[in-house]
Amino acid sequence: MEYRLGVDLGGTAIKAGVIDGEKRIVSRVSVPTGASRPYTDVAADMAGAAKQAAAQAGLAMDAFAAVGFGMPGFVDFKRGVHVFAGNLGWRNVPIVSELQQYFTIPVRVGNDANCAVVGETVAGAAQGLANVLMLTLGTGVGGGLILDGRLFAGGDGMGAELGHVPLCFGGAPCSCGSTGCLEAYASVTALIRETEAAMARSPESAMHAYARAHGGVDGRTAFECAKQGDAAARTVVDGYIEHLAAGIGGFVNVFRPDVVLIGGGLSNQGDALLVPLAERVRRYTYAADIIGQPPVRRAALGNDAGIYGAAYLGEL
Repeated sequence: MEYRLGVDLGGTAIKAGVIDGEKRIVSRVSVPTGASRPYTDVAADMAGAAKQAAAQAGLAMDAFAAVGFGMPGFVDFKRGVHVFAGNLGWRNVPIVSELQQYFTIPVRVGNDANCAVVGETVAGAAQGLANVLMLTLGTGVGGGLILDGRLFAGGDGMGAELGHVPLCFGGAPCSCGSTGCLEAYASVTALIRETEAAMARSPESAMHAYARAHGGVDGRTAFECAKQGDAAARTVVDGYIEHLAAGIGGFVNVFRPDVVLIGGGLSNQGDALLVPLAERVRRYTYAADIIGQPPVRRAALGNDAGIYGAAYLGEL
C-alpha cells in the first residue's frame, strides 16, 4: 500500500499524520509549536513529529516518496525559503535545507492555505474537480486555487493571496498594512470588530448577554444572536456576508471554479452562512442567470486539511 506523510505547522501546534492508500489518516501526532523559539528548534520538532507519526504507523521513512510540510506565511517553494510569517517571526528562513538534514527522502514545503485546498481536492469536498477556489475564514482570510487540476501558486510560489485583494477603496485597515482588503471585511477579526461596534450602538442587543455567557465576543456572537431574531446582530451578519459575497463574486468572474469552498471556524455556521452567501454571490457573478454560478460548499476536512495537503504537496 502507498503511504504519504504530511506535517501542518500552526501558530500553536505542529500536527503530523500518515495517510494510507485509501486516503485515511492512520496515525497522527501533535506537539506544541513554541513559536517564539529559534526556527531551528521549531524545524527540529517538525521533523520529529513526522518521524514519530511514521513510527506510530509502523513504517520506516523509506516507505514514503517524500515528506511534506505546510506552514503559514510566504513560502517560496522554488528556492526552499520561508520568506515571511508574522506569527512565527520568520524572515528569509532556509526552511528546506534546515528540514532536509533530518531526512534522506525529499522535503516539500508549501503555504498552509495552499495545502488546505490541495487536501480538499484530493480527499475532501472537492474530490474529482479540476477547478477549486477555497477561502479559509479565521484571524485572516486564506486563499487557495486549483486550476485545471494543478495548484496555482504564481511565478514565485506566493500567489493566490485572495484575502488581500482590494475590496473597498480607502476602506478599513488590514493586517497587511494596506486598506480595504477582503480580509479587512471577511475575516473573523473583522466580524468581531463589527460585532463590537454594533453592540456599542445597541445596548439592548442580545449580543451583550451572549458575550457575557461565552467569555466575550467571538465569531459566533452575531450569528447566534441573529438566529434568535436580534436586529443588531442581523445587521452585522448581513454586512459580513455581503462583503464576503462581493469578494467571492469577483473571484468567480475571473476563475469560474467548479466549486467555492469555505473553511475555517466560521464555516461551522453551516447553512446560516452558506445559504445566504450563495444567494448573494449570485448577484456579483457575471451572467449568473444565463451561465449559472458554482456551488458554495463547506470544506470537509476541518483541521486535517493541512495534513492532507502537506502530504500531497507536489502531486497537484
